[in-house]
Amino acid sequence: MERYVIRILYTTMPFEKCFKRIASEQLKPLNGLEEVYKWIEDHGLKRAAVTNAPRPNAELIISMLGLSDFFELLIIGSECERAKPFPDPYLKALQELGVSPKHAFVFEDSISGIKAGVAAGMPVVGLGLRNPEKLLSEAGATFVIKDFNDSKLWTALEELETEIHA
Repeated sequence: MERYVIRILYTTMPFEKCFKRIASEQLKPLNGLEEVYKWIEDHGLKRAAVTNAPRPNAELIISMLGLSDFFELLIIGSECERAKPFPDPYLKALQELGVSPKHAFVFEDSISGIKAGVAAGMPVVGLGLRNPEKLLSEAGATFVIKDFNDSKLWTALEELETEIHA
């Protein structure tokens, strides 16, 4: 008779404290974040962070990345009637910012987030960080980038700038 040993790994540290420790050790801004941040600010675009993460985690990440003053609004999926993949969080952000989906775009790294942004009527730039590009495209991403230095993004921003000044 074979015997098996099952080892259960756990921590006695509360989840939030554990999350903070891991985030402080591993969270790094995506390449090109400062440049896209500056472009968005220079063009006077309104900004919201829309996430399914718990509020304390979202606030921590935004703060650690130095984006607390960048975002005008933080929308949490669980605080809406329906979270992503439903469009409710994005629709709430659009409403609170007073912006039409025709004049907005989304950066998203999750399948559910891309589906939510598309369902809200906005073009979505997929961030190919943890999901394969093919899955992000199939979910509806307009295009997928690896980081904010990607030439596809800057070409699209140049086209947007031309439209803004036309």
